[in-house]
Amino acid sequence: MTGVAKQPEPTAEIEFWFEFGSNYSYLSVMRIEQEARRHGVRIAWKPFLLGPIFRALGMENSPFVLQKEKGVYVQQDMARLCRKYGLAPWVKPSVFPRLGVLPLRIALLGVDQPWIGAFCRKVMELNFARDQDINQPEQMAPIVAELGLSALGLIERAQSEPVKTRLRDQTEQARAKGIFGAPTFFVGTEMFWGNDRLDDALLFAAERKV
Repeated sequence: MTGVAKQPEPTAEIEFWFEFGSNYSYLSVMRIEQEARRHGVRIAWKPFLLGPIFRALGMENSPFVLQKEKGVYVQQDMARLCRKYGLAPWVKPSVFPRLGVLPLRIALLGVDQPWIGAFCRKVMELNFARDQDINQPEQMAPIVAELGLSALGLIERAQSEPVKTRLRDQTEQARAKGIFGAPTFFVGTEMFWGNDRLDDALLFAAERKV
């Protein structure tokens, strides 16, 4: 007796380097899973910290803060792009960039889990659609619980020394790969930077399928 043939796993992969304090990462987080499925591409989720990257480049803050004119433009651009992608109306964060170390550590624990995309979307919505703090356990607990996970256990693991070290190491790996902003995508050694390059990166990955 024959059953329904199992669909093969995607053979193409895209690395998705993102940061929860990054507004353009927000746009990509909200749509990458749907678009990757459409192209038959697997996502390798790569949370990292932008702060150390900026400091290594001689910047003590986001260029959207350091350059006033760029910051003004970005607010207008984000409002337009949220409309374009059908997201909730853009809310200018009262704190920018907002620290998101805790959710990045939680995301590290979920990179190979089916809940990673949903978790990242909920954190991004909390920051950029609801203008709420994302770096406290009391903010993360309801999100984790809503996904059917043990909030206490997961948050405790996320604050352990091994996970803290993993995030530092992954951030250093980002710097070593030449990453200078977020979101950044890699297909093999090919780099694509910025939310507006997500579609190009997915197409490039899909065309490289074996």
